[in-house]
This record gives sequence, C-alpha cells and structure tokens, in this order.
Amino acid sequence: MCNFVSKSQFVSELLTITWDVGKGIPIGGFTLRFYQLLFASGFILGYYIMLGFLKREGLGQELLDKLLTYMVIATIIGARLGHVFFYQWDYYSQHPADIFKVWEGGLASHGAAIAIIIGMYIFSKRVSKRSSLWILDKVVVTVALAGCLIRMGNFFNSEIYGQRANSAIETVYTDLPRQALLKYPAWEKYLESVEFESLGTNLETDSIRYPEYRMSLYFSGELTEEQVDLVTRRQINYLNGFPREDENIFVQYPSGELPEFSIQGDPASGWTAQLIVQGVPRYPTQLIEAFGYLLVFIILYLMYVRDAWKKEGLLFGSFLVLVFGFRFFVEFLKVVQVEAEKDMSYNLGQSLSIPLVIVGLFFIIRALRQKSLA
Repeated sequence: MCNFVSKSQFVSELLTITWDVGKGIPIGGFTLRFYQLLFASGFILGYYIMLGFLKREGLGQELLDKLLTYMVIATIIGARLGHVFFYQWDYYSQHPADIFKVWEGGLASHGAAIAIIIGMYIFSKRVSKRSSLWILDKVVVTVALAGCLIRMGNFFNSEIYGQRANSAIETVYTDLPRQALLKYPAWEKYLESVEFESLGTNLETDSIRYPEYRMSLYFSGELTEEQVDLVTRRQINYLNGFPREDENIFVQYPSGELPEFSIQGDPASGWTAQLIVQGVPRYPTQLIEAFGYLLVFIILYLMYVRDAWKKEGLLFGSFLVLVFGFRFFVEFLKVVQVEAEKDMSYNLGQSLSIPLVIVGLFFIIRALRQKSLA
C-alpha cells in the first residue's frame, strides 16, 4: 500500500508528456481520424516502396496493383479475425454480427501477419507464378513501416498503453478520462467539456510520482449552483481512489475528507468547477514499438538494396525475428489487453510472438545455407 507523503515541485529529470490531442480532426460534419489516416498511409507508402523494388528487378506496375488488392484484403481480414479469435472470442462467439464492425476497433497484428503470409502464398500461385518467399521478402519491408505508422495511430487513440511507471519519457493520457466523464449518464447532458492544465507539481508515493493537474469541469447554465456542487462531488467520487490498472486520472483523499474544489459562474453564462487531480504516468509503449518497427524497416530496406533478397527467405525470416522478438519484450511494459491475460505467465502478444520468432529463425538459417539467386 502506498503512503502519500508530500506534494512537491516537479524537479525530476523525467519528461512527462500530457497526451491530449484527441483522435481526429473535425472537418464539417466529418472527423478525420488519425488512426485511419496513418493506417492508410502505410499502404500508400508501401505501394511506392514496392514499386521501386519491382522496377529494380525489371518488373511492371500491373503486378503491383494486383498485389495491393491482396495485401489490403489480407491485412484487414487477418487483423480483425486475429483480434476476434485471439483476444475476445468469448464476446464475439455470443455476438457474431459484431465481428463485421471493424470501425469500432479491434485489430491484432499477429492475425494480420498470418493472413499476409497466406495471402502472399495465394498471390504467388495465382498471379506472380513465383515462389511465395520471393514476394514475402519484399512485402515485409513495407509491413515493418506500416507497423510503425499503426502504432503511432494507437498513440493518437490513447490505446495499447503501458503500465504505471516513472520512465525516461512518461505519458499521461487525459483524453480517456475526459471522454469517460463526458459520457457518464448522470450528467452527460449538463457537462459540456473537461480540461486539464498541468501544474508542474507531483503527488509523491513510495514508488511513483503522479503529475498534478487542475481539472476544470464546464457545465451548462441549466443547473443551479447547488446542482453543480452535487454533480462535482459525484465526479470526485467517480475518480477517487488509488488508480486501477486501466485508469489514467484519479483524486486521492486518504483521510476520507472530500478534496477542495471551487465553483464559479452563474446560470446565464454557465458554471466552472475546478479541483486538483493526479495523472497516471505510463510507459508510452506505442512510441517504443513505433520506433522499434521504424528501425526494423531501415534494417530490412538496407538489406534489400544490398541484395539480401537473392537469398530467399532471409528478409522474411529477419522480419519475423526482429519484429516479434522486439514485440515480446515490449509486452512486459504493457497493461493487459483482456481479462484472461491476468493469470498468464506470458500474455497473448508474447505467446503468439514466440512461434513466429522460431519460424523466422528457421527461414534465416535456411536462407544462409542456400545459394544466392542470379
């Protein structure tokens, strides 16, 4: 149990990122989602990288256009089914119609990897008439870059984040509690917005420093001051307590006394209630993975231009080892994604990564033992 000992000026060397960008850019009645934009960018950039690869080998664009169709279909179907079967089969087995609701989120990279391998096998048999490893050695270079962009999209969405910790670069996700408060049934029609302002101070425990924020709750003028007071107290009770694994903002009053808050305004202009809350610092695992996958992309690209593709399977095997080997270790920093993972020695992401790393090692050894293609 943590003992709260003091509130002090933030003098640590840690860099705290208050991530409060939101999920998209409103354009008229439409919101351009950052995740969707980055997801699509992966295919677009991958297309032009593959075009360069094929031209280098004297092949035309027609083959690439067909390849893109296979890639898009395999990636989306595989990522969705991977999430359904690996992570939430208990839910989707009871709600099969929801499997098709891709726009609600839920994609798994391991499912995408397996589906891409199957898709490229079919593409090789039906279209290119070449070895499936010939195309996989090229595709994986672009997939590594796409993985980087998708993890950046996860960062914008404030999802797949890390455990609580004070790290070299820690992140507080304030958009998640804002949305939770705005959608709370008891007051959602009265609470117009929620804002967080960093105070530059910390609430210190025996293990973690929690950055402090001034939380401002903006209510409509339909309420009386007494009603605003009541709703604010409910908000505080909603946030109170040592944060659970998935919480990102909390207020703490160990003595049992309600923390101080102020209310300003009037029925004509609306009300503003303010109180001090603590943000939960987390490992920015999305950024860690994004950087790792970018590095893998650079390595694979350099290997390709130095003719590593002439040893079939070398690039494909290297991709599996580097990406999923790196993923295995990053998973130690993440919060659990589903309840079933809480009792596992290794979470689902790690358990699914191990066989892919082994397969990658097989293809690397196989490639190094064979003669290079002409």
